[in-house]
Amino acid sequence: MTLGDSLSVAAKALLRNKLRSFLTTLGIIIGVGAVIAMLAVGTSAKNRVKEAFAQVGANMLVVVSGTTTAGGAHGGFGTLPTLSWDDLAAIQTELPSVRYAAPSLRATGQMQAESENWATSINGTSPDYFAIRGWAAARGDLFSESHVDAAAKVAVLGQTAVEKLYGPYVDPIGRTVRIKNVPFTIVGILVPKGQSPMGQDYDDVVFMPHTTFQSKIQGGLQQYIAGVIMAGATSLDTVERAQAQITDLLRDRHHIQAGMDDDFSIRNLTEMAAAYEEETRMLSALLASIAAFSLLVGGIGIMNIMLVSVTERTREIGLRMAVGATPRDILTQFLVEACALSSIGGLCGIVVGMFGAAYVGDRFEMHVVIQPEVVLIAVGFSTLVGIAFGLYPALKAARLDPINALRFE
Repeated sequence: MTLGDSLSVAAKALLRNKLRSFLTTLGIIIGVGAVIAMLAVGTSAKNRVKEAFAQVGANMLVVVSGTTTAGGAHGGFGTLPTLSWDDLAAIQTELPSVRYAAPSLRATGQMQAESENWATSINGTSPDYFAIRGWAAARGDLFSESHVDAAAKVAVLGQTAVEKLYGPYVDPIGRTVRIKNVPFTIVGILVPKGQSPMGQDYDDVVFMPHTTFQSKIQGGLQQYIAGVIMAGATSLDTVERAQAQITDLLRDRHHIQAGMDDDFSIRNLTEMAAAYEEETRMLSALLASIAAFSLLVGGIGIMNIMLVSVTERTREIGLRMAVGATPRDILTQFLVEACALSSIGGLCGIVVGMFGAAYVGDRFEMHVVIQPEVVLIAVGFSTLVGIAFGLYPALKAARLDPINALRFE
């Protein structure tokens, strides 16, 4: 009996009970669809985490000043200025693992341009800040070190701030904007970065040289930085080394003895991104495991229906053996039927999984990625489930005694 004959017999047997065959494959369809959809959603969530942290800046460390203590109450990091401009210069020049370092001073204020005004985040920094954040100019240019040295009244605006002041169709390069009633010349517009995971609009911002910020917007603390220090490591592999080097440098400069607490804090965004990515990976694995159980349930359904089929077709099996069919032919026939059920269910499950992933993506505004290898693995696994759970009924059919089978009623 050839494989083609086995396929023909299997097709006739499955079409003889269409509803039963459909219900049997339904478990496989749900299982494969769930695996594909869950893994696609999990991968998309992981990519979204990566994109969110990439928007903040790659290889970035944030150095925050110390904490105040009054009457036993701690004010939290950043409430006591302990980072000096000399500390910033030392980080920039003395540490081989740090490529960039920049101050980040921040305030909130009103901007005015012609007849429009808008309250936004005002930031004072240096050109290194944009290198750390990986933030380029969409139009115009970023301010330079010469602007910082001269405390020039120049500004670089985010896309949201531009649209609120000038609308989407006006080129504001070279125009004057008043920031806290001080006139500034717009020299550049930043590439849009979108929103943070917490809903913060990265583009609702204006940047200026930190020297200008101190003299025109908010008075500084002379030798201390009234903000944070942003540092960019030379690569992802050197972020932890850069963090250790900054820690050692600042402890030495601040004369902190061994065993004493730091008067600063370093936030490693790479570690935070890795932690979020690990949580997302574990969630994806959990969802995929739950979906895989659906495949096992579908496999049990195939075994159950194949056992019923063996019982119903006992006389048929006896007749086939009587006219020359070997136990191997009977085994092949029932294995083919089981594989056909699981394979058809797997193919239908691909369609269900793709539609399910697309629905979830639209529902939660995610860019869903369906990996081809996941589809192949899911369908291959469903076929293996058919073989595994169809093997016992097939062996039972192959081992029937022809005489007893012919007498079966």
